[in-house]
Amino acid sequence: MSVFSKFRQTLDKTRRALSERVTSLLGQASVDEATLEELEEALLSADVGPTTSMRLIEQVRTARDQGETPAEALERSVRDILIDGAGMLVKPAHRPHCIMVVGVNGVGKTTTIAKLANYFCVQDKKVLLAAADTFRAAAIEQLEIWAGRVGCDIVRHREGSDPAAVVYDALSAAKAREVDVLIVDTAGRLHTKVNLMNELKKIHKVMAREVEGAPHETLLVLDANTGQNALQQARVFKDATEVSGIVITKLDGTAKGGVVISIAAELEIPLKFITTGEKVQDIEVFDPHEFARALFS
Repeated sequence: MSVFSKFRQTLDKTRRALSERVTSLLGQASVDEATLEELEEALLSADVGPTTSMRLIEQVRTARDQGETPAEALERSVRDILIDGAGMLVKPAHRPHCIMVVGVNGVGKTTTIAKLANYFCVQDKKVLLAAADTFRAAAIEQLEIWAGRVGCDIVRHREGSDPAAVVYDALSAAKAREVDVLIVDTAGRLHTKVNLMNELKKIHKVMAREVEGAPHETLLVLDANTGQNALQQARVFKDATEVSGIVITKLDGTAKGGVVISIAAELEIPLKFITTGEKVQDIEVFDPHEFARALFS
């Protein structure tokens, strides 16, 4: 299945809620201010967000006044936002490539780590997982199960252990075993913001001390179902650590996938992956062209 087909399937609920209504509005003989207000409501219902929706409406209005087709203007404007908000993975000069994964509990962080591990494993990379979310019940066991399914090793301590100590041991193991990619799970206790920040900074410090340039990536996992709450989560984690990219999960289960547009427009953090289903293979590098095409197809 092509990337476009996967994106189109994943975006089915959002596309039906947004694209069909937008097509109806913009297909009218004249796109007046009342139609633009309805269009803004359609964008907001897809969780594009007020700031980004107003930006898109203004661009459609300008295009209308200049004789451009409003439907084409909207798709082009969305595509431009997504292109500006997209980014590729960093390619470090030395092994191991260290990736720290952050996000609140319940967003699909553990399964995303498994999908990332599989993404690298199918490229014949040697992958190691670090179970540094030592406080959430069963987090270590869940990650260990995924490691077994994917076929990679894991470094773990007992529940309640110091997360930074787990990371230190994982870094030592990664260097000794000549690992290509180390993926570090972290706690997602957003309600204890100060502790979260301190913990992430401590892990970051250990990684930077042990491996040059580490962490080479800090990926924030966001659940599309949470809509505009995902923006607030991103801002908190951006304050806590140097987030280098975003992974969007659960797009296939929501009609509010427009939040991806809002994230790309407002956060200034590159979108790097989206998950496209429940299987371990269901993760794709974010392609803004294919995403926009799938959204309006």
